[in-house]
Amino acid sequence: MTREKLYQQLNRESLAATTRRHFLRDSALGLGAIWVAAENAAAANFSPQHLATNPLSPLAPPLPAKVNRVIYLHMVGAPSQLELFDYKPDLNALDGQDCPASFLEGKRFAFINGTPKMLGHQYKFARYGDCGAWVSEQLPHLSQVVDELCFIKTVQTDQFNHGPAQLLVHTGATQMGSPSIGSWVTWGLGSENSDLPGFIVLLSGGRLPRVGKALWSAGFLPSVYQGVQCRSQGDPVLNVSNPEGVSRQRRRAVLDTLEQLNRESYQQFGDPETLTRIAQYEMAFRMQTAAPEAMDLSRETTDTLEAYGAEPGRESFANNCLLARRLVEQGVRYVQLFDWGWDTHGSNKGESLHHGFRDKCSQTDRPIAALLRDLRQRGLLEDTLVVWGGEFGRTPMRENRMGATMAYMGRDHSPDAFTIWMAGAGVKPGFTFGETDAVGYTPAVNPVQLRDLHATLLHLLGFDHHELSYSFKGLDQRLTGVKPARVIEEILA
Repeated sequence: MTREKLYQQLNRESLAATTRRHFLRDSALGLGAIWVAAENAAAANFSPQHLATNPLSPLAPPLPAKVNRVIYLHMVGAPSQLELFDYKPDLNALDGQDCPASFLEGKRFAFINGTPKMLGHQYKFARYGDCGAWVSEQLPHLSQVVDELCFIKTVQTDQFNHGPAQLLVHTGATQMGSPSIGSWVTWGLGSENSDLPGFIVLLSGGRLPRVGKALWSAGFLPSVYQGVQCRSQGDPVLNVSNPEGVSRQRRRAVLDTLEQLNRESYQQFGDPETLTRIAQYEMAFRMQTAAPEAMDLSRETTDTLEAYGAEPGRESFANNCLLARRLVEQGVRYVQLFDWGWDTHGSNKGESLHHGFRDKCSQTDRPIAALLRDLRQRGLLEDTLVVWGGEFGRTPMRENRMGATMAYMGRDHSPDAFTIWMAGAGVKPGFTFGETDAVGYTPAVNPVQLRDLHATLLHLLGFDHHELSYSFKGLDQRLTGVKPARVIEEILA
């Protein structure tokens, strides 16, 4: 080899060994100083320091916290606030009249065309509890515990299609790839149970939400913080049982060998995802014993099963509510329930306000009330927050798809105002924040953005939403994004 070729080869090897960090440090253009400044700025943000051997090790939040764990009940498809909680007598007076042009100008709808008719409440309302909250006749059980609820009636979103709207509710972004709330929370706080995931997802209604598992993804956070989907029927987690002929001892031996190989890989490359892989394997091994026990509803009393309307061995929202109580009782940090079937356009019987909607109310009313009572009786509601809501609201006009009168009653998507309620730790019970206009269409006072809701949720868990961030693609990424967000101080207990 000539001296010139040898020099070229050595130069290539030197360049190959030069990392981005070296380049930034040594650059004569001052990029090194920029990098150092960015590193120092990032250091001011909160970064959880979990044990190297356990990325879900429990941590104390940086600020005083009222909430230790969360149960989020999402009604997939967006329930009509005008048939549940937002009573408007003026809307009944306008029933059947042409919608005013001012309600349509500058608005985007999923299906409404031309001039729709106004649609009054389809069910009766009455006041309940010491707080005197208006509740629909379709929620007879929840109305009896209404003094536990803190209503926010003016939540707004800028999305009117289900997929992006659901993503915005649960990840703070309208595109896939961002971490869900549960992932942020378990990254920041870990889990109090080393044998179960810190973030568990339960489904009912027979279908996945529109964007599927992106709603409980870890996004750019380490994958150990993604939600783990469990089932209330059959094995709680797919493949949790060993294959036929594989004993627990043999499984242990296989995992020990895999861990040794992964440790060697980590020492060589330093990829943090390798540690995540080790932790996930170990968690899966422990879950083979812990998960079936935690998800076994037959351990509950007959009275408890009856209170929820739960039936062991079935997939149902009632079962999932009872499972949620069992899971938070055992230290799971964040439990997310998704219940499909609330998209009431009136395009068919199942999506009508007089049939499908009524069925969904019947399926969910009793177990939600039982969940709140059960948490209260067990002392869990003192540091557990329950959140209920959809991804947007419904219009005060009747849907007229293609401009035609439809066979069934329904309402189109309405992003301008919808109701979310919370119950439990840190929020005022029997309280209502925000008020919509005379027909429940837009906020009259106190509009609330979803990022405000996220900021409030993080605040209750002991985080400043400005400081809980993760460096990705050169930015300090946050659940609340870059737009201004505020903690809703008015609802805090």
